[in-house]
Amino acid sequence: MRHFLNLSDAGPDGIAAMLADALDRKAARIGWPKGKPDADAPLAGRVLAMVFEKNSTRTRFSFDGAMRQLGGDTIISDASQMQLGRGESVADTARILSGYCDAIMIRTDDHAKIEEMAAYASVPVINGLTDASHPCQIMADLLTIIEAGKALPGLKVAWLGDGNNVLASIVEAASLMRFDVVAACPQGFQPEAAAIVRASGRARVVADPAEAIAGADVVVTDTWISMGQAHAETKLKALMPYQVTSQLMMCAKPDAVFLHCLPAHRGEEVAADVIDGPQSLIWAEAANRLHAQKSVLRWCFGQIG
Repeated sequence: MRHFLNLSDAGPDGIAAMLADALDRKAARIGWPKGKPDADAPLAGRVLAMVFEKNSTRTRFSFDGAMRQLGGDTIISDASQMQLGRGESVADTARILSGYCDAIMIRTDDHAKIEEMAAYASVPVINGLTDASHPCQIMADLLTIIEAGKALPGLKVAWLGDGNNVLASIVEAASLMRFDVVAACPQGFQPEAAAIVRASGRARVVADPAEAIAGADVVVTDTWISMGQAHAETKLKALMPYQVTSQLMMCAKPDAVFLHCLPAHRGEEVAADVIDGPQSLIWAEAANRLHAQKSVLRWCFGQIG
């Protein structure tokens, strides 16, 4: 049984296999209606439980669409509509859902919850987002980067802004897939030092956004005010010098691309002329959530990798 809680669960070979599978399956569907199952319907008869403790657009729709295209089905619930929202333990919920479904995807806050879910589930558990990591998003990002004609080994990725869960997964990907990350984050909003250490020299944190973005192949940012946080004026003030602007993008390579996992706040973490400009691949990135997650699901069921 395979859980997908972090990218390291799959390792470099598993990630490479998933990306190759996603590219192939996406190409095979060109021109097809979104709801038509893949020709081989590899997850026919399988049911994915989807549990949401946080709001979702891309994760909810892409996983549901992914299972339909793979020939399977989903059961979706917000935690507030379940006994989980009334105090039933994560462990008991894991045991119960394992009896009804073939896999569980949960989008939650505390990473310890998904680790507990995996410990007590008898089916694969997939991380749809926690406060510590967002591996499914990074699989879509890597797919988008490859489609843009960029090889992962030796790539320079610049991150500007808050040292959050998305950055943690990018740093993890860098150590696994042999590219480099330079993150520009203000004091007080830097990633955990342990995550940088685990990257084995593939990641570093700087204070100057121009230093981070210089010569970058890919520029990435994320919303500064995460779900559940108050609209903190102090935080916004600290992060405003790290806004991705067209002036900063000129420091990157001429063919650099811009990524953002969305939702975006134009005028905060990124200027409108960047996110809506020609270097932005955000819509392809969002669409690739579905294709990447199809391959994550197949990997969890042992069909690839």
